[in-house]
Amino acid sequence: MSIWQYIEYYLSKLLYSLRAHDAGLFIKSPAFAALPEPNITLECPQCGPSGSQMLVDLTQDGKDEFPHLTWTKPPQLDVKEYILLCEDVDAPLPFPIAHCVFYAIPAETTQVTHKDTQPVDGSVQGGLKAGFRWVPNIRKRHYLGPRPLVGHGPHRYIYQLVALSEPLDLQSLGSQVTKTKIAEAIKGKVVGWGSWVGVYERTWQS
Repeated sequence: MSIWQYIEYYLSKLLYSLRAHDAGLFIKSPAFAALPEPNITLECPQCGPSGSQMLVDLTQDGKDEFPHLTWTKPPQLDVKEYILLCEDVDAPLPFPIAHCVFYAIPAETTQVTHKDTQPVDGSVQGGLKAGFRWVPNIRKRHYLGPRPLVGHGPHRYIYQLVALSEPLDLQSLGSQVTKTKIAEAIKGKVVGWGSWVGVYERTWQS
């Protein structure tokens, strides 16, 4: 173990009680006030039902791949576009950490794979191979897989799918799109949502 690993371990113990920031999730923002319960089932065939352990290859300890997520649009919903994001609600901060925010996902989409989420042209806030867009995360990347502090206990990674009644106005969002801007822009447009929870923990032994 390096000195930095020892520091990380003791820091995680010191901050152990800082977790469970569920109230700060994107799906808890004002845009969802009229739809507090999910009406879309988001699934991850790779890992199992919501609450399952995430495979190592889906984390920064492995290949850091995006999980294969699938869903079926309820026939009664008139969906024009989707948003897909992932937040860690157990990070030792006062708010959830966004690992990815993908937007402008076409209405006919029913799954997202790792290959779909690869950036094209390598440009910040550019497009992804599947044709939708991304917001840079805290490390200015399109996606970061799970990597909780060693010894900080299990972290929950909440993958959230949001269905909109009309597409986002990309011109109004401007050139520097943020999660906050999107949360404001979708007010009055949310017709459905669902979530899948992946769990990952890094222990001293591992």
